[in-house]
Parts: sequence; structure tokens; C-alpha cells
Amino acid sequence: MTGTPVSSMLLVLVASFVGSFGAVFLKSGASRLHFNLKHLVTNYRLALGVGLFLLSSYFFVLGVRRGELSVLYPLVSLGYVWTMLWSRLFFGERLTRSKCAGLLLILAGIAFIGLGARR
Repeated sequence: MTGTPVSSMLLVLVASFVGSFGAVFLKSGASRLHFNLKHLVTNYRLALGVGLFLLSSYFFVLGVRRGELSVLYPLVSLGYVWTMLWSRLFFGERLTRSKCAGLLLILAGIAFIGLGARR
């Protein structure tokens, strides 16, 4: 393989973004989850979360079709960055120093992999 097209990177980035919203809806749906079939079927937040994860997987498959998996897969970890931002925004979760340090490490890792892909 001669490199990873930008279009593949964009598709994987879209996948991570959509998947992060899937996590938000799964959490929102889980907080309203009752353990009987009727409530499980009518829990639209939970269904939307699962649907967004499926959509995210679709974009990911489209992205990895023509790119290098070793370059593209680390971009999926940007979903953790998005999810942390949505957790703060929608659920009021705290951003601690250790969480911010973890985000910086994720971003640094992605940058290093991106630099290594150019060699």
C-alpha cells in the first residue's frame, strides 16, 4: 500500500465523531433502562445509541478499505476525546487533570503515528 488517502482519514474521523454520540445516547438510554421487554423496545435513546454505533462502523469500514490500518485505527481514539467533551456538556461530568493528561497523551500518540506514516 502506498499511503493513506485523506478521504480515508476523514471517514474514520467521522466514524469516531458519530461513535462518540452513540456513547452519549447509550448512557442516556441506560439511565432510563428498565429490565422488561416493553421498556427495552421503547427506549429510543438506547436504540439511537446502538444505531449510531452501527453507522460509525459503516464509516469506519469505508475508511479502512483503502488506507493503512496502522494509521487509521489510532484515529478512532479521537472518539475518546469527543466523548469526554460530550460527557462534560450533556452530563456535567468533571474534567480532571488526569483526564486532560490522558487526552493530551492520546493526541500526542496520534501525532506521532501520523509523523511515522510519512516516512
